[in-house]
Amino acid sequence: NMDSRNIMDMFEKGKVLKICAPMVRYSKLAFRSLVRKYDCDVCFTPMIVAADFMRSVKARDSEFTTNEGDRPLIVQFAAKDAVTLAGAAAAVAPFSDGVDLNCGCPQRWAMAEGYGACLINKPELVSDMVRQVRHQVENPNYTVSIKIRIHKDLKQTVDLCQKAQAAGVSWVTVHGRTVDERHQPVHYDAIRTVKDSLSIPVVANGDIKNLRDVESTYLRTGVDGVMSARGLLANPAMFAGYEETPLECMWDWVDIALEHGTPFTCFHHHLIYMLERLSSQPERRVFNALSSTSAVIEYLQQTYGS
Repeated sequence: NMDSRNIMDMFEKGKVLKICAPMVRYSKLAFRSLVRKYDCDVCFTPMIVAADFMRSVKARDSEFTTNEGDRPLIVQFAAKDAVTLAGAAAAVAPFSDGVDLNCGCPQRWAMAEGYGACLINKPELVSDMVRQVRHQVENPNYTVSIKIRIHKDLKQTVDLCQKAQAAGVSWVTVHGRTVDERHQPVHYDAIRTVKDSLSIPVVANGDIKNLRDVESTYLRTGVDGVMSARGLLANPAMFAGYEETPLECMWDWVDIALEHGTPFTCFHHHLIYMLERLSSQPERRVFNALSSTSAVIEYLQQTYGS
């Protein structure tokens, strides 16, 4: 595919790559199309369970949708064995620029299944998974990355990352919290320690809410990129330097969502996030109760003009 981008070339010294995080239900094609209009450099798909993905064509079609403009794109998988991950990577490689192994999801179901954050305690397995993907995907520019949380004992985190690096991992995203931490402050010092211990690019994740946070995170950690989830949900134009969602971006979402046939709940939820800072509580109560696309559009036209 001639549109394939070499993500590694995008990591430039002194430039911070701006990345949209994998988000269950939310980082789907329509939303990726929106953030790409507002200075987002790279997008992740939502996390896809590799075994389910490989099991049926139907699962593949519903889990992974993309189009011409949806690049650079990283497909994130949950997996716990190398063969399954490598097979899934080979299946999506023609339509994407890299795969990412989820080693950070703290949800109980994921941990119970052996997915997500429990992998940070299995450096040998993670290294093997990275090697197998490298072996299976023919494109040498295709990236294989991991997204991790930190350990209470940072030596373990550094060890994991150095082993993955030796196995050929392209880059690492570090969510600066442990598995047990939810809304506690991000450990920037831990991200810096990981960055200093590796020679590959490192991306920081956690609490990036505006462009100033991008800059200050870079200054505190020396990372090569930042990844945002909730910050982009609240303001998809955040990476373009807007303090809150500009109305133009809101209308862009309406156009893109209609064009993509986005299901109503998803269409509505994204607007609920975007309008949180723009509206009062009584207004939000009215808006959140709307139950059809036409009612939502009518409300937006009356409240914000077109």
